[in-house]
Amino acid sequence: MQWEVLQKQLRGIINPMQSADIRRKYIGYFQKQGHTEIPSAPIVPLNDPTTLFTSSGMQPLVPYLLGQKHPAGTRLVDSQKSFRSQDIDEVGDNRHTTFFEMLGNWSLGDYFKKEQLTWIFGFLVTELKLDPKRLYVSVFEGNDSVPKDTESIGIWKTLFEGVGIKAEVGARIFTYPAKKNWWSRSGEPEKMPPGEPGGPDSEVFFDFGAELGLHEKSAYKHDVCHPNCDCGRFMEIANSVFMQYQKMPDGTLKELSQKNVDFGGGLERMCAAVADNPDVFRTDLFAPIMTLLETFSGMEYGKNPKETQAMRVIADHLKAAAFMINEGLFPGNKQQGYVLRRLIRRAVVKMHQLGGNGSKSELGMSVYRQVGVIYNGVYFDAESPEFLDKGQILKEEITRFEKVLNVGLVQLGKHETITGTVAFDLLQSYGFPWELTYELALEKGQEVDREEFQKEFRKHQELSRTAAAGMFKGGLADHSEATTNLHTAHHLLLASLQKLVDPSIKQRGSNITAERLRIDVSFARKFTPEELTNVTEYVNAAIGKNLPVTRVEMPKEHAEKIGAQMEFGTKYPDRVSVYFVGLREGTNPEAVTRDDYFSAEFCGGPHVSFTGALGHFTILKEEASSAGVRRIYAKLT
Repeated sequence: MQWEVLQKQLRGIINPMQSADIRRKYIGYFQKQGHTEIPSAPIVPLNDPTTLFTSSGMQPLVPYLLGQKHPAGTRLVDSQKSFRSQDIDEVGDNRHTTFFEMLGNWSLGDYFKKEQLTWIFGFLVTELKLDPKRLYVSVFEGNDSVPKDTESIGIWKTLFEGVGIKAEVGARIFTYPAKKNWWSRSGEPEKMPPGEPGGPDSEVFFDFGAELGLHEKSAYKHDVCHPNCDCGRFMEIANSVFMQYQKMPDGTLKELSQKNVDFGGGLERMCAAVADNPDVFRTDLFAPIMTLLETFSGMEYGKNPKETQAMRVIADHLKAAAFMINEGLFPGNKQQGYVLRRLIRRAVVKMHQLGGNGSKSELGMSVYRQVGVIYNGVYFDAESPEFLDKGQILKEEITRFEKVLNVGLVQLGKHETITGTVAFDLLQSYGFPWELTYELALEKGQEVDREEFQKEFRKHQELSRTAAAGMFKGGLADHSEATTNLHTAHHLLLASLQKLVDPSIKQRGSNITAERLRIDVSFARKFTPEELTNVTEYVNAAIGKNLPVTRVEMPKEHAEKIGAQMEFGTKYPDRVSVYFVGLREGTNPEAVTRDDYFSAEFCGGPHVSFTGALGHFTILKEEASSAGVRRIYAKLT
């Protein structure tokens, strides 16, 4: 079906302003409470060495939670785009997604529990018009290190009494251990690494009705249904974290010098609560995509559990892929690129299971474009040539994998029993995701050596975790002296390519270790040997001049005006950090022009102070990375 025809149908199905209205109301509500709106950080984090993706609103704010002053003040609010790879296996039910928006507000040593709980209760009840009788809350029950949160219990009792509801512990207010009511990026206190901030939290749950209490799926199926039983009746929609502790090297928890509030509420889940429908895939953030999938497959969403699960996986994974691709990621075999490739391939396998006569690559492109429409004006310009061109990356990856999928399915059919060894061979030879090899085998009625399969699968997962460990900001493997030197050389190389080969060259990715640097740049053809020689000499000349490397904070608008290079696809705050190489001494940062420096990039560091410390620069090789992108390897000696 033509895209334009589908668009006309979709306009009459859902209200496209539902999620946008909730997002707007939330930001506006907290602005009235003195909060400053900050932009969403990119999904690929700029300043966090511990993770591949931004998985929560607090992640980009860790330095400020630990005491560093934020330029926007002590009260902040935003909607943060987030991705959690650990939720991939959970996608398929009515509430889990890998990509989501986290509505967040923060107090950096300003207000604390009373104000936060009062405001978030007020937002849910007065702004979103949720019935307070359908709201339940949880607090931390305490442990040997941190006392029971009796203060929050008292605040909640008062708030509920204010709307005519008697709230008692064990009835409307529930206490849970750290596994449920403690928040840090690493989990409960014993899992937190030294230096990690964390604290007890208080969650708000929406009750969708007792008839949804499917206890056979609950970890607490022998107990009375309660908010944290995961049975399907309750959905967490808000979480106020009282970020007041830091893990010390000796394993103890120390109170931070400032008491912080870190709030997170999933926009998708708030939409579900407002619509009084527990399925987030029926909100306007997903419903148009589900309609596309129904049209292409001829199946009705929600009618058959297997097909419904497949539609949810496709919708979620391709949405996440669209955001990653628009931040400059390419499908690959390492780190973020590997996760992107895994998402796309899992979606293609689900397309295969879903059936339908349409092209999988065309379906992928239709979903991609619909994601653009859903977030048009928020994160994307859905009609821009740049957005549409990036969709070709998704289309090409689907086309490539569709071919190997067909071959792999033939190979899969040759085995009566699917062992871990067979699955590994399919992964290595045809790119079959492991967990889907198992599913496809069962679908075909083949026997699966479950014990041996799981053993090999766990071994592969451990290898994947090991390979992903050590990911640092901007592609840096660590902050060692050698890696820092190559980071500065990376800036010199990009500037030299623009000066000598083509001023339109832009960075499309990087990876820097202590041994070498790697840069991906937009360039349509192979670099000539002469070009590479000239660039090498130009970089070494800059090193020989012992140019100063200077960090300057300036308005983003001015940094863009003077030609400072920026990370592809990244949204930056109004005031940014720019590293200059060769900035003229005494130059007023606010009056910098393009003639005043050798190179300038939006960057958080680290770098050397003078280029003379770098040594001799050598280009090792250049090669194709993907369509329209060349990859250069270089080293310092």
